[in-house]
Amino acid sequence: MVDYKLEIVVLPVSDVDRAKEFYGRLGFREDVDYAGPEGFRVVHFTPPGSSASIIIGSGITDATPGTSKGVHLVVDDIEAAHKDLTAKGVDVSEIFHDAGGVFHHSGTTARVAGPHPDRTSYGSFLSFTDPDGNQFFLQEVTTRRPGRISHVVYNSVADVEQALRDAAIAHGKHEEEELGGVRDENWPAWYAAYMAKAAGLGA
Repeated sequence: MVDYKLEIVVLPVSDVDRAKEFYGRLGFREDVDYAGPEGFRVVHFTPPGSSASIIIGSGITDATPGTSKGVHLVVDDIEAAHKDLTAKGVDVSEIFHDAGGVFHHSGTTARVAGPHPDRTSYGSFLSFTDPDGNQFFLQEVTTRRPGRISHVVYNSVADVEQALRDAAIAHGKHEEEELGGVRDENWPAWYAAYMAKAAGLGA
């Protein structure tokens, strides 16, 4: 089995510095800004929490600026993301879901205002564009379908600490209720399994 991991999405822009300011304002991490001969330029950004990145620049694509329309970013709270983007001065759409309850149609066809009524994972969206009109969608995913996640990523030391604290509390209950108060000598394996499951590994 060969892994094919999505690494880069190239976005066509007309003004690299204007686009760079926009993606920096979103909080995307700037990894590279390379300027080569004859106006060639590569600017590499990685969205927070993402293992894939975007590249903007000049001389990197023949696509017309603003013609990218299908990039999706995943968030675990669509309403919090809406507030965050609005606070950063981004013109975002209302939160919406598709009338069919699955993936959204093109344009505004079958679009229903508000998050999915059952807040079903994969079911709620919003959209925004960069200064050139490249369109992004945010999709709320709270529970992954089987087989999608192969590793666990924590965004900060504080997140790791909180995960350990949560595991400690759960493990204490496990020792008391399931082991009759006996100390679990194999607690590292229990912690690892608990933390992986809580982070969505294999779900």
